[in-house]
Amino acid sequence: MTADTRTTPNPILAPALEALSPAIRHGFFTREGGVSQGLYEGLNVGLGSSDERGLVEENRRRVAHWFGLPVERLATQHQVHSPDVVTVLDAEDLPRRQADAMVTALPGVILGVLTADCGPILFAERQARVIGAAHAGWKGALDGVLEATIDSMEALGARRENIIAVLGPSIAQPDYEIGPEFYDRFLARDAAYVRYFTPSEREHHFLFDLQALTVDRLKAAGVEASSLGLSTYPDERRFFSYRRTTHRAEPDYGRQISAIVIGEN
Repeated sequence: MTADTRTTPNPILAPALEALSPAIRHGFFTREGGVSQGLYEGLNVGLGSSDERGLVEENRRRVAHWFGLPVERLATQHQVHSPDVVTVLDAEDLPRRQADAMVTALPGVILGVLTADCGPILFAERQARVIGAAHAGWKGALDGVLEATIDSMEALGARRENIIAVLGPSIAQPDYEIGPEFYDRFLARDAAYVRYFTPSEREHHFLFDLQALTVDRLKAAGVEASSLGLSTYPDERRFFSYRRTTHRAEPDYGRQISAIVIGEN
């Protein structure tokens, strides 16, 4: 795989969120436009990866520059697959905690979530000028990070019926095989979750539809929700994938970023 690292970032835009521009801008960034090499080739923004720190910081700078802002305005958290949400209240002192979602009503603060198969969800409420960003793998989605993000946006003045949420590139069902313990855990929580599983070719194993679960939970929470319908696992040119790396027994993997910001004007 050879990514073109000479170009600038060229994120994917969701029509539902792009309709809010320039008041609210967003991007689901790919590997395109970065300076990392080797396993991390392209726009690796993962501070937790073993990539050279200087290259990761340059990639993060390029993401912020795409929004016309300094990298000091790019907020990301130490993601731990939790339902915890950080509310950003000071543009000059951005918090970095163990959390998997952020919300803000401050203009000029970029909220970014890092993924490599888990779901990046960007939220916007144009009337109240409130935004959010969440990282939702199976655990975060099951434990309520999506609903917690919406609640935190409401605490800043958003109305959930006006919130638009879009799921970006994440692993899709054909490439997400799980074992019986995983299946049993979901059904113990809600027997209706059986609809997100189909038997795989291996006995007692299933293919899990994380994308459908995510969008369904967003809709059940009362927001307008949609998905880009893009899978990270098979598209090596554009996306990092933790599961692809695991299947290849590679020592590490990069992370792409999805980000959103309220315009300053």
